[in-house]
Amino acid sequence: MTTRAEPDTRARIPLTRERVLHAAVDLADRDGIESLTMRNLAHEVGVEAMSLYYHVANKEAVLDGVVDVIVGEINEAMTTVDEPDAKDDWKTAMRRRILVARDVMLAHPWAPDVIEQRTSMSPAILLYFEVLLGIFREGGFSYDLAHHAMHALGSKALGFSQELFKPDNEAGDEATDEVFEQLATQLPHLTGMLTEISHDDPDSTLGWCDDQAEFEFGLDLLLDGLDRLARE
Repeated sequence: MTTRAEPDTRARIPLTRERVLHAAVDLADRDGIESLTMRNLAHEVGVEAMSLYYHVANKEAVLDGVVDVIVGEINEAMTTVDEPDAKDDWKTAMRRRILVARDVMLAHPWAPDVIEQRTSMSPAILLYFEVLLGIFREGGFSYDLAHHAMHALGSKALGFSQELFKPDNEAGDEATDEVFEQLATQLPHLTGMLTEISHDDPDSTLGWCDDQAEFEFGLDLLLDGLDRLARE
């Protein structure tokens, strides 16, 4: 008896830009951002690749769109944040919102690299920063100081730390150890630090040196300094 194959019902669901972008996020979450090609994305939603171009012009448009999806998740999550009134405790309000953004980023660890490569700010990102700016203003910041504060926070405002550099691990751990040994006499402090530090919780890490403890240390340092300036 011949068994009939189950029909692919995905193509029967109307194809929309929103569906395409959410599928792109799901694909990147499951298989990594390097898997996000137009061909793979078309397979993900059960259509021919050409059908995608009615909704997204090219891969760059897809990447712009997935940033909107991720930041949209942050904006939605922020509506549930339990925080004090910013007029009474702006620093705690800001800290909690930024850590919510980090929780979303940790669910999509490929997202920081994509965000760093974007050349424009979408409405979703503008809305996010509008909320943060409102917290600064309610906390007594002038627009000038708030502007400095946003620059100081940088990518931390979105829940991740932009890496100064990213070591190339393709050569393997043994080759890396050999390089450290060769440089130890010339760069004793750098090699000493790199040998000593370690991040044992990969689920809290969004980069080579961006684990939860390091992120919160930097964030608190910035917020404490900004709070001092706001009180002057």
